[in-house]
Amino acid sequence: MDISVVVPLYNEEESLPELLAWIDRVMQANSFSYEVVLVDDGSNDTSWKVIEDLKSKNASVRGIKFRRNYGKSAALFSGFEIVKGDVVITMDADLQDSPDEIPELYRMIKEEGFDLVSGWKQKRYDPISKTIPSKFFNRTARAMSGIKLHDFNCGLKAYKKKVVKSVEVYGEMHRYIPILAKEAGFVKITEKVVQHQERKYGVTKFGLSRFINGFLDLLSITFISKFGKKPMHFFGLLGTLMFLIGFFASAWIGAQKLYSMSLGEMAPRVTDSPYFYIALATMIIGTQLFLTGFVAELVSRSSSERNTYQIEKEI
Repeated sequence: MDISVVVPLYNEEESLPELLAWIDRVMQANSFSYEVVLVDDGSNDTSWKVIEDLKSKNASVRGIKFRRNYGKSAALFSGFEIVKGDVVITMDADLQDSPDEIPELYRMIKEEGFDLVSGWKQKRYDPISKTIPSKFFNRTARAMSGIKLHDFNCGLKAYKKKVVKSVEVYGEMHRYIPILAKEAGFVKITEKVVQHQERKYGVTKFGLSRFINGFLDLLSITFISKFGKKPMHFFGLLGTLMFLIGFFASAWIGAQKLYSMSLGEMAPRVTDSPYFYIALATMIIGTQLFLTGFVAELVSRSSSERNTYQIEKEI
């Protein structure tokens, strides 16, 4: 099979028939063998009934229905588990992503050899409440990951099948799949300017909680990618540095006290100095960080996935 299209959706009953007809026209015009995996993320409208009707008319349609709303990452992960196509393309169900982009995305994966091609919506029709957080995320993600993409959160992306089979998407990490892919060893990542269209039906599902959760997930994925298998390298180093700072500060305060006494001067007690308590607190925090790293290292070494690595080839 040439292409698998994965479409996560939530309450998109009106747009689904038009989206499927559009995808089918593009596939037929380019003679692609394909499947469309529609993942209903716990919709409370008639989206699933629409999917069943579409399936009865088009054998290329596959459907997954969640019992409740889990989020876009869960929908993508479930879709990725069952795809069969050599190239996997994701897009949103709201008709803001154009299926006309599929042939060129497919060519960039198959002919140019990219592992992942991310869409870039240069001209957007989203409300300002969505575009401002998106710009912040993209700038932060570029700085922390080193991946030069302008639009990490664009729903329209293309992947080699082995990429989606090698990454685990959860939380709000769907927007950081390029970072997950790079960490798994897929470094041929690029972007393509894609057409963005105004929403035709319904309303956006974007909310403040996604802004907060997305930022927290960015911190998590950055830490895990660098220190997931060696937490002691982070906590141990930071804890040791803080302990040494506190120790030498305490030693300096004590040395000053002894020096003043040797000169016969009446020096205040060490415990009268606020710097003594700051130094003591620094030593305690440093010790706690070191122990945190030690415990995390024990947990990491006991994990069933402690030696799970992405192997590209075997002979």
